[in-house]
Amino acid sequence: MILVNTDYISGKELVMLGMVKGSTIQSKNLGKDITQGFKTLVGGELKTYTEMMNEARALATKRMVEEAEKLGADAIVNVRYASAAVMQGAAEVMAYGTAVKFN
Repeated sequence: MILVNTDYISGKELVMLGMVKGSTIQSKNLGKDITQGFKTLVGGELKTYTEMMNEARALATKRMVEEAEKLGADAIVNVRYASAAVMQGAAEVMAYGTAVKFN
């Protein structure tokens, strides 16, 4: 599956199949949440949250690709990511784009 953040793929004629998306809501356990809270006092990267967001993006992307494969897509164009805090220490990540088939 080809994923691009442009609305075209060079050298390919595309047939639009429709919008596809994948999402997940992730959180870390309370112990990690507390230690990361202390980290905000001294500054620096919150590595546990960085890992959480990377895992969430990967899972959301996987789910988006699975939805596109069900449509028989060859690629997804205009891939975008959005995230939002759902509650303290939990975030939703959504991946979305347009599933296309090569003509």
